[in-house]
Amino acid sequence: MSIRVKILGSNSATPAHRRHHTSQLVNVEGKYYMIDCGEATQLQLKRYKLRAQRINNIFISHLHGDHYLGLMGLLSSMHLMGRNKPLNLYGPRGLSEIITLQLKYSDTAFNYDVAFHEVDTQKFQLIHEDELISVHSIPLDHRIPCCGFLFEEKPKNRRLIRETIPEDLSVRNIIRLKKGEDIFDEEGKLLFKNEDMTLPPRQSFKYAYCSDTKYNESIIPIIEDSDMLYHESTFLEEHRDRAHNTFHSTAKEAATIAEKAKVGKLLLGHFSARYKELEPIQEEARLVFPESHLAIEGEEYILDS
Repeated sequence: MSIRVKILGSNSATPAHRRHHTSQLVNVEGKYYMIDCGEATQLQLKRYKLRAQRINNIFISHLHGDHYLGLMGLLSSMHLMGRNKPLNLYGPRGLSEIITLQLKYSDTAFNYDVAFHEVDTQKFQLIHEDELISVHSIPLDHRIPCCGFLFEEKPKNRRLIRETIPEDLSVRNIIRLKKGEDIFDEEGKLLFKNEDMTLPPRQSFKYAYCSDTKYNESIIPIIEDSDMLYHESTFLEEHRDRAHNTFHSTAKEAATIAEKAKVGKLLLGHFSARYKELEPIQEEARLVFPESHLAIEGEEYILDS
């Protein structure tokens, strides 16, 4: 099992230099989760041959346009393409009103149900859980209510040592072995000891997405030891005053958070349109945290064991 993060958009406020508004697709064992949905997100999905209909959960960090203006178009396209399965939409207060108002005045009724889940952006709390992952909100410090998202894989099953498994062992007992159980007969006699037939489970990974935010050390205990962190790095340190006035971070500040949180890898994104070339952003971050990387559109960043 792995977590694969596909960058669909990496720019802030204005699309520029062939970079688009913020959006990412998180793929966990073929199950798609979308984070933010800036303008042109559905075009990026088509460009990279990603099927929108496989997305069942969309997480919107806040209601600045560069993070959600592509959402209505994507939802409408899902409708026109015949979607009939429910969609979960997670976001701050006001998101449901924005969508339902557009549906009202366009006299549109989707073929599928949209379940709105209002997120309290000031709390660290569980907002989604399924058989593969759990997702928590991460309170951030931005000009309007805003949160990030922490994706954590569920503990994985133990791995079978194939050559030790009898051919006639039942599926039920194989499942027990994967869960770490020993196998007993009806009289309670030990038949198979788990540690003789299985290996420890593969690593479960943790991915933290920190959207628009000022430098904010209060998130460190939440994202600590994440295998990968995406943290906005809108500006270079030379524009630090501009960053703070607009409730954003510099590349150096993003790297400082990564270093203090002891994460495995840092992805830098949400770039200001003032920067055509991005290498200086990466260079600034690597002076503090060597495992800093640019979130390049079309690239996939993989956590795997």
